[in-house]
Amino acid sequence: MNAPGSVVRTAPASSPEQVFDWLDEEAAKRAEAGLVRRLRPRTADVGELDLAGNDYLGLARDKRVAGATAAAALRWGAGSTGSRLVTGSTELHAELEHELARFTGAQAALVFSSGFTANLGAVTALSGAESAIVTDKYIHASLIEGCRLSRAEVAAVAHADPAAVRHALATRRRNRALMVTDSVFSVDGDLAPLPELAAACREQGAALLVDDAHGIGVLGEGGRGAVHEAGLADAPDVVTTITLSKALGAQGGAVLGPRRVIRHLVDTARSFIFDTGLAPGSAAAALTALGVLRAEPELATTVREAAGNLAERLGAAGFVVGAPAAAVVSVRAPTPEDAVGWAARCAELGVRVGCFRPPSVPDGISRLRLTARADLTESDLDKAVGVITETAPERARG
Repeated sequence: MNAPGSVVRTAPASSPEQVFDWLDEEAAKRAEAGLVRRLRPRTADVGELDLAGNDYLGLARDKRVAGATAAAALRWGAGSTGSRLVTGSTELHAELEHELARFTGAQAALVFSSGFTANLGAVTALSGAESAIVTDKYIHASLIEGCRLSRAEVAAVAHADPAAVRHALATRRRNRALMVTDSVFSVDGDLAPLPELAAACREQGAALLVDDAHGIGVLGEGGRGAVHEAGLADAPDVVTTITLSKALGAQGGAVLGPRRVIRHLVDTARSFIFDTGLAPGSAAAALTALGVLRAEPELATTVREAAGNLAERLGAAGFVVGAPAAAVVSVRAPTPEDAVGWAARCAELGVRVGCFRPPSVPDGISRLRLTARADLTESDLDKAVGVITETAPERARG
C-alpha cells in the first residue's frame, strides 16, 4: 500500500540503447552554444611554436629531466604500484617532499598524483561541515570542486578584494574558517594581493590556502613562488598547493605547509589516501627539475621577461592585453567564436595558443591565453607577434 500523496514510478518503456539518449540532447545544446570541446593529439615533432602549454621553464624536454624519468622508470617501474600508504611511497617521493619544502621555505610537503588531487585533498581535509570557506570568485576549478565536496558554508567574493574577504569572514556563521585563492590566476595572469589577504585572515582568525601552481618556478627569489615572495612560506596559518606539471615540467602536485597540516592530510585527505601514488618517473623528473632551477635561478627571471616582452609588443600592436604577473599573457577577443577562429588560424601558421571562452572563464570575456617560456628566442617572439597580428579578427584591437 502506498502512502497518501506518494508518487509511484513505473519503469519507462525504453530499450537499453535509449538510456543515454539524453546525452545527445545535451551535446546538441553545447554545439548550438559553441561549447563543444575537442581533443587534438599532438605529435612528438617540436616544429610548432607552443604558446599554449605550461612548460614555463622549458624543462619538459630537457635531457636532464627526461633522462631522470627514464632512469627512474627502469629502476622503480612504470608505476608506483599502489596508494602512498600501501606500496606507493618510494625513496624518490620522500626526497622530493624534503626538497620541495627546503626550496620553498615550508616546514613540510606532501606529494599527490596531480595538482587537482592536491587541491581537492587540501580544501576538503582543512574544512568540513563545521567550517566556513571564503574564496576569490575566480579560483581554479579544482579548488571549486574541493569547496563543493567540503560540506562547508562557502562564500565566493569579489576578485582580489581583501575588504570583501574581511567582510565575509567577519559575518560567517561557523567558528572555523579557511580563505582560498590562487596566487597567479590562470586565465588573466594577474596576481592575488597575498599579504593583504593574509592580514585579513589573521584579523578574523582564519587560515589561508594559496594555489601557487602558476607562481612556483616563476615568481619569488630563484622561482620559489608567490607565497615565498609574500613572506608567507613558513607561516603557521598558511598552506600552499602547487603543481609539478608547469614550471617543473613533470607531473603531479604537492601541498606545502606546517608539519601538523601535512600529518593531518596523510590521515584524512581522501584524494591522497585512496589514490595511486605519483609514478616514480614523474617524481624523479620533478626532483631533477628542482635541481636545475636551483642551479639556474635566472630561468625564473627569463620567463617573466619573455612574458613582459610579449605583452608589451602585442599591446603596442593595438590589442587589449593583461599585464602579466608571471608567465600568462591574456589577449582579449571580441566574441567566443572569434577566439576559436583566431586560435585555429594561429595554429595553421605554426603558433599554438590557448583559447579561453565562457563558461571556462569566470568573467565571461573570451581571450587568447599565451604562456611564455624561458627558452623562447627573439625569433620566437617575432613569429608569435607576427602571426597573432596577421590572423586577428576584426574588432580585436582595442
